[in-house]
Amino acid sequence: MTPGGRVTRRALLRAAAAGTAATVAGCAGGSRSVQVAVVWSGGELDRFRDVVATYPHPVRVVSAGNDIDAFLRARHLAGTSPDVAIMSRPGLVTEYAAREWLRPVRPSTEYAVPIGLGDLLMARGQRFGVWVKAAHKSLVWHLPSMLPEQPTSWDALVALTRRLGALARRGAGPAPLAIGAADGWVLTDWFENVLADLAPAAYDALAASDGDWQGRAVRDTLDRLAELWSIDGAFLGGGRRALLTQYEESVIQVVNSRRAMMVFEADFTAEVVGRFRSGAETPVSFRFPSAGAGGGALIVGGDVAVVFADARGGVELVEWLTRADAFRPWLRAGGYLSPNTTIPLTDYADPVRRQLAREMRGPDTLHFDLSDQLPAPFTGSDGIGIWPIMQDFFADVTDGVRADEAVRRATRQLAAAARDADGGR
Repeated sequence: MTPGGRVTRRALLRAAAAGTAATVAGCAGGSRSVQVAVVWSGGELDRFRDVVATYPHPVRVVSAGNDIDAFLRARHLAGTSPDVAIMSRPGLVTEYAAREWLRPVRPSTEYAVPIGLGDLLMARGQRFGVWVKAAHKSLVWHLPSMLPEQPTSWDALVALTRRLGALARRGAGPAPLAIGAADGWVLTDWFENVLADLAPAAYDALAASDGDWQGRAVRDTLDRLAELWSIDGAFLGGGRRALLTQYEESVIQVVNSRRAMMVFEADFTAEVVGRFRSGAETPVSFRFPSAGAGGGALIVGGDVAVVFADARGGVELVEWLTRADAFRPWLRAGGYLSPNTTIPLTDYADPVRRQLAREMRGPDTLHFDLSDQLPAPFTGSDGIGIWPIMQDFFADVTDGVRADEAVRRATRQLAAAARDADGGR
């Protein structure tokens, strides 16, 4: 999809060709396969194929690449929509449902998710999607030998970053933080964790598109981020270098080259660690530090399965995916966190994800990823929404712009983007 939101002729031709090839492949064996378009690639794609290999009917899985929204819009216009899609943005589910692209789905009786998550997939009193994979997005990773004592609060994290940053400036140690600021979603994940901790009601209001992007809660959140991000020596190579650093490279800086001590991101960081770490030492994680005395908010993301309106066999497949045993091959292989609270914790072969699943079922305040709930023009994936605004803010505070001026500029941009997307006041 072009920056202006138009689907290119090339994208249409690719989508139409993919749809035709899928139909031919599905019919060659005498029975039509169910086609599933997914956001996953690499190891995750392989694991999901292992999952659907146990489904009693043929399933053809297609990776839609980085922008599944553009892929699905092109396929819809070409008349070759897949039967099922798995995507990470509940905002798209309700948008597609409003356009009547989707049909309602029903989960199995073995399906239950944490309070609030299921409501994100409802439209006109009907359910149009089910959660099939979760992400715990409130974690900071490090090697125990590099950071023997974990900060237990936001103030402790700031103090530690100041101390380690001073050493790093003198060449006496690694940078305290790595950050993949070239990927705007990394910065919004920081923003969401701080906002949900400081002002959970404001977080929920912004997610519901009736919050104030220039209000006190947003300003306080940006002030807190500026307090940390503006520390001299906080990031390897400074803020300008961080803005050229992608997420995977930020993890490598901690677990491979060891030029930084801590990196914040979700449980899927473990997959990157598995590919790039050096030596036998296993990284560990701690919860994103809270400003208060409690454990702070818990931000979760996830992938949701939907069925397109003209699908054949898609509803049955989605119902099957919500059975407690459907994802057992992926659970046993590791690298999977289920949103389904009926799955026994003992099914997790990976003790780290077993603990993360336990946290998601605990009493903590749980909030779904804010940027994934925003209207499509505001998400930032097209280069004009919240992601680049947060990158501009990061550039300001790491380049010496006064925090109050950087905050004013960012909140003004956020409010304008929300108005343009009909996503806020």
